[in-house]
Amino acid sequence: MRLVLALIPVLLLACGDGGGGTDDEPYDTFQDCFDDHHKVETFDVQTSIKICCIDHPIGGQDKNVVCGDTSAACQTFVAANLADADASAPDITMACDGYIMDRNQ
Repeated sequence: MRLVLALIPVLLLACGDGGGGTDDEPYDTFQDCFDDHHKVETFDVQTSIKICCIDHPIGGQDKNVVCGDTSAACQTFVAANLADADASAPDITMACDGYIMDRNQ
């Protein structure tokens, strides 16, 4: 029984977020965040954009605010902060619409 209790903290740390439930690593730029989630972790384009908009502080701004308060503001920010080849306009629009729907949940 003691072994099981001793392993619980180790298992929580192995989950990657220390048991806190979110990955809120800060990034210097939106492109850095996107590259990590899309190119390294292999999330799709739209999911990667939403993760960066909601979960991560970027460039010194708090998480869940960097992409703005509206889908239009998000689209402008993301288009200006991602390389053109990384996301199409429809992908950005759909991701930003999803960001607005999901950001307060």
